[in-house]
Amino acid sequence: MDNQNTIDPKLTKLNELREESSKGGGENRINAQHKRGKLTAYERIELLFDDNTFEEIDPFVLHRSTDFGLEKNKFLGDAVVTGYGKINNRLCFAYSQDFTVLGGSLSEAVSQKICKCMDLAMKSGVPIIGLIDSGGARIQEGIDSLNGYSEIFFRNTRASGVIPQISAILGPAAGGATYSPALTDFIFVVQEIGQMYITGPDVIKAVTGESVSHEELGGALAHSTKSGVSHFATESEEECINKIRKLLTFLPSNNMETTPIVNSNDIGKRKNESLINIIPEASNQPYDMLEIINEIIDNNDFFQIHELFAKNIIVGFSRFNGDSVGIVAQQPSHLAGILDIDASVKAARFVRFCDSFNIPILTLIDVPGFMPGTSQEYGGIIRHGAKLIYAYAEATVPKISLLTRKAYGGAYIVMSSKGLGGDVNYSWPSGQVAVMGAEGAVNVIHRKKLDASETPDELRKNLVNEYEDIFMNPYVAASRGLIDNVIDPTETRNKIIQSLDMLKNKRDIIPPKKHGSIPL
Repeated sequence: MDNQNTIDPKLTKLNELREESSKGGGENRINAQHKRGKLTAYERIELLFDDNTFEEIDPFVLHRSTDFGLEKNKFLGDAVVTGYGKINNRLCFAYSQDFTVLGGSLSEAVSQKICKCMDLAMKSGVPIIGLIDSGGARIQEGIDSLNGYSEIFFRNTRASGVIPQISAILGPAAGGATYSPALTDFIFVVQEIGQMYITGPDVIKAVTGESVSHEELGGALAHSTKSGVSHFATESEEECINKIRKLLTFLPSNNMETTPIVNSNDIGKRKNESLINIIPEASNQPYDMLEIINEIIDNNDFFQIHELFAKNIIVGFSRFNGDSVGIVAQQPSHLAGILDIDASVKAARFVRFCDSFNIPILTLIDVPGFMPGTSQEYGGIIRHGAKLIYAYAEATVPKISLLTRKAYGGAYIVMSSKGLGGDVNYSWPSGQVAVMGAEGAVNVIHRKKLDASETPDELRKNLVNEYEDIFMNPYVAASRGLIDNVIDPTETRNKIIQSLDMLKNKRDIIPPKKHGSIPL
């Protein structure tokens, strides 16, 4: 009984401290957070993790600063909540910055909490999610807070390609604070409340005279449509967190594992009758590649990445027979599916992610070439296009491609061609593999003949028809083994499933090296 009386005050103290820690910066600041239309750090954690699975780490940490009166302004746990739990019944780590505590600013103590969380995630081989809502470095701590960012960036880089890293921008992320999310694999930004920028509107106004709002400069749509920094723009925090949970279902926990198999009612082979007439008669007419994707995958369930950026190429995750597959595809309904700088970088990044995490890659091809023009050349399309070549050539995961219509010139080579290590290369009968389109080829090959002709238009038409009959089909490439098979469109899903099954145990060894020198 005496022992019980001794313990009770200690438990009481523990519960009081837990309660204090859970309130962050206090009720007034929590109310202010809600008035901004934002959830608190703990509310976000509660949404992210399965019910009653989150275990907090370091709830009693305090900053140790004594400058500028900070010794009188301490909060248990400081400005971040860290810990681990189950998401879709799989272990994950997360940190959630707490704006109610000194504006979520990064102190040395906050950095140490985040770094501990990242180190444990690496040791455990599980994903880490960062919920970002911070005013940046805690200025009162000076170089200690700046070094805290360095420690985080170092771990982001070491974890890259080892465990999936996901960032959600649920408030401000300015200056150096933007680089931790930028080093992660996927970035979500919530409209109206999340912003990312290196220099804010006030600095831009002072230096350049340009007036721009926070949302226009670094909001969800700016980074999802223009810069490509953000992969997802969501309308609410709830939508954002639900999408993070879904994204994780397509990913392995680490680079030594395979993706989880998801049972569904769409397992096995089936005919794709709707694809017979999807390709238009005229080769310059658009169609929607998403119709093909949704027809051949499991349950029409395609999780698109970077949906609002570089729409001429599509990337995202889906499943065949319950197994995750990364899909890269031209979109003929946007800029004819042409490859430009943004499309090349978007696809290259996605291919490299899939390769890092053992996710097979399916490539659907209908590409007329690279975008011409001085803006593209001066912008470095040679360098950026080379990134896509590098990504496909370097990838050792199963690589399957399907040519639906055009594959001209260098753009044919770039899109998972046999020469870049494509394992299985299919084509529909509508496929066209050529150095360039028939019109351009005839103008080059028969220039003198056309100049000398009294009826050049009629001659050109005949020569174009002749060139199309001889070269604008998949059989020349198939005769050289560059296309493995020409298939009936109705067989598409079945052929892909067979190929994926055949390649399940693929082993491909790259030469020993520290790392390659990708044309960044």
